[in-house]
Amino acid sequence: MRETASATPATSATAAETNDPAASVLAIDIGGTKLAAALVRPDGRLGPLATRPTPKGDAEEVFAALAAVATEAVGGEEVSGAGIGSAGPLDAIAGTVSPVNIPGWRGFPVRDRLAALLGGRPVALVNDAVAGAMGEYHHGAGRGVRAMLGMVVSTGVGGGLILDGRVYAGATGNAGHIGHTVVDLGGDPCPCGARGCVETITSGPAMVRWALANGWSGAETTGVALAASARDGDSVALAAFDRSARALAAGISSAAALCDLDRVVIGGGVARAWDLLEPPLRAAMADYAGLAFVRRVEIVRSALDGQAGLLGVAALVHHPETA
Repeated sequence: MRETASATPATSATAAETNDPAASVLAIDIGGTKLAAALVRPDGRLGPLATRPTPKGDAEEVFAALAAVATEAVGGEEVSGAGIGSAGPLDAIAGTVSPVNIPGWRGFPVRDRLAALLGGRPVALVNDAVAGAMGEYHHGAGRGVRAMLGMVVSTGVGGGLILDGRVYAGATGNAGHIGHTVVDLGGDPCPCGARGCVETITSGPAMVRWALANGWSGAETTGVALAASARDGDSVALAAFDRSARALAAGISSAAALCDLDRVVIGGGVARAWDLLEPPLRAAMADYAGLAFVRRVEIVRSALDGQAGLLGVAALVHHPETA
């Protein structure tokens, strides 16, 4: 792969519309902590995973790391195109991304830059949580439902909507961004510029910050260490999970009231502590879900864990009828 000035610019067309739908697709997941890429076959088989930590430097340093994982994942194989799931916000029309947790990228033209790297092959771009929702809908815990919200609760909190069996991405590709809905009117400032967003309470870093401010003294200041303390009975760590679950319940109840959801699928690093998150989440839903059609929403853990986003962006290419 190489980046050339003369490469054909990418458009919103998917690889399935312009190339061999039976070929492999390069799937890329861009997160605030990690960059990942793999080849995906039409049947959902995932090739070897290539990863790099997300650099904290300037735009070109971040793209260099992305190019490295893409090159490693492709190897010498021919691909029909690529799909990118990126932390948001993004502009799916322009093909640019401005992830809250990647300060080096503001309006970065990731779609066209990757298309150039792939010699002009088409590239699809969606929010990473939309990608996760697509993966769960086609291959995981979202199969068989009409309306679902896929959530990623990790370094940040994102969401993706599937309505009537199709992705609902909105005018700019940012629909379903439940992490930046407000659940605490007097809450902490959010990196998005608002205050009291779900992400300010529920994300892994937010939970750790709150726990530290309230007397937790874990050996390591990580979400994994916080979960370990909670399992050992630490009252502050348990309170951090309870607080996170209540914010999640408030956001989910609002989303269900707006969209009449069948199911919510939760993935990401925080969801790996499902044994700690699920009980207070279900208890809080009893407080926030008042209407019968809101109470009926199912809340389940991701069946695909870290693979959901990669499988989802490939599904955009292999199943354009649901995009």
